[in-house]
Amino acid sequence: MKRIVVGAHYGLKDWIAQRATAVFMALYTILFAICALGLSEFSYEAWSELFSRGVFKFLSFLFFLSLFYHAWVGVRDIWMDYIKPDGVRLALHLVTLFLLVGYAGWAAQILWRL
Repeated sequence: MKRIVVGAHYGLKDWIAQRATAVFMALYTILFAICALGLSEFSYEAWSELFSRGVFKFLSFLFFLSLFYHAWVGVRDIWMDYIKPDGVRLALHLVTLFLLVGYAGWAAQILWRL
């Protein structure tokens, strides 16, 4: 009997990764809300002070990386499920990937510029 391979077979790994990134983003959101609500005032100086800590910048960057990976898995699955022409699907994958990598670079630039 000849075995037919269908799909990419990375479903479980990506399912777990999406749940892990969702948990991290939820925890970071709670931490961010506590820190933001604890600011003495909502001014540029107060926000700048909040993001001046290296740990907070790092956690914020991890949040963005988690967000972009979470989005990549979700959007990639949408393209694979609903876009049947291979060339169009490949083009959409590449556009999505380039945008998300660009957004990650932009997030890093913003966070480390403060």
